[in-house]
Amino acid sequence: MIPLIGLAIGILLGFFLKIDILSSVALYVPVSILAALDSVFGGARAAMEKKFDRDIFISGFFGNILLAAGLTYLGDRLNVPIFYAAVFVFGKRLFDNFSVMRRMFIENSRKRLKHREE
Repeated sequence: MIPLIGLAIGILLGFFLKIDILSSVALYVPVSILAALDSVFGGARAAMEKKFDRDIFISGFFGNILLAAGLTYLGDRLNVPIFYAAVFVFGKRLFDNFSVMRRMFIENSRKRLKHREE
């Protein structure tokens, strides 16, 4: 629940606060946001599976952001688009977590409906 609350607060702040992103960091922000979203969806999945650990979530959240930004920076310095690797990995994990969460939600909904019918 904590990851989803954080996501909701972040989305609301993003809508109401007008923040201009400097062109020098414009590549780092989307990759970092994708890494953060991967952590949020991973935390939400862990919560649904009753395995959520706050320390693991927080360390993964900031670790993923730093790793994604670091890869992007390294690629920028080497003039190699390494950030594509971060986009691919975090994007895949995000969709994998979402699909597992969706399946769990549907299965739980079906169980509740079946239980009500009995």
